[in-house]
Amino acid sequence: MSAIRVLFLGDVVGEPGRKAVIQQIPILKQEEGIDFVIVNGENSAGGRGITPKISIDLLRAGAAVVTTGDHVWDQQEIVSYFPTEPRLLRPINYPEGTPGNGSVILETSKGRVAVIQVQGRSFMQPPLENPFLAAEEEIERLRADGVRVIVLEIHAETTSEKIAMGRMVDGKVSLVVGTHTHVQTGDERIFPGGTGYLTDAGMCGPDESILGRSIESVVWRFKTAMPTRFPVAKGAVRLCGVIADIDVETGNCLEIRRLSLLLSNEDVAE
Repeated sequence: MSAIRVLFLGDVVGEPGRKAVIQQIPILKQEEGIDFVIVNGENSAGGRGITPKISIDLLRAGAAVVTTGDHVWDQQEIVSYFPTEPRLLRPINYPEGTPGNGSVILETSKGRVAVIQVQGRSFMQPPLENPFLAAEEEIERLRADGVRVIVLEIHAETTSEKIAMGRMVDGKVSLVVGTHTHVQTGDERIFPGGTGYLTDAGMCGPDESILGRSIESVVWRFKTAMPTRFPVAKGAVRLCGVIADIDVETGNCLEIRRLSLLLSNEDVAE
């Protein structure tokens, strides 16, 4: 039985998160025997959006695919960059004609791997097309093309929407990973049909924070209801994600485990 080992890293937050991810991807690939890396980079530019340079830096560090989410358009220069880089994804359920793609197939030494990203609709802005219908259609297209190793990321707020997506595609994709809440969940499992699942991968960002942002600023906002800036926090960085072993013949997930790695300031290269 031949398997491919996939590493998925959750939402990268600001400079601390991206520096740690860029440094750690080569190390994790070597230490964990990783074959394929996916990184959610939608908060990597100062905590909001992603730039062409950051996308390039993440890909050069060893990410095979970089995904985004509801902050995808926050950095204006990314709009014209999307058509030039198929490995940078935006949610597939944007209307037809939106720059970029919501899925990609890449050739690896262990066969073809497809990555799809959808964005949920519950408590999410902007409201997009139905992610369940978009996912079904794209999965059917990929499987008809003979692709068996398929990773689906759902960028969504509610656990119910993420779990429903995982259950709907069980047996049709290899791995479903949720993003957006920045809090890693402890419900990793393999569904009966062979699909690996985790409700949220968590974030790659400052550990002493509120979702990667300054604790004081966020608490002040909740106490006063007054608008304020939410600067990215400082200090030690925690890398969160998931590692999955996938059978390249069947596409079934063989093993899934969470990754949570705390890095001190000294651990992260300047």
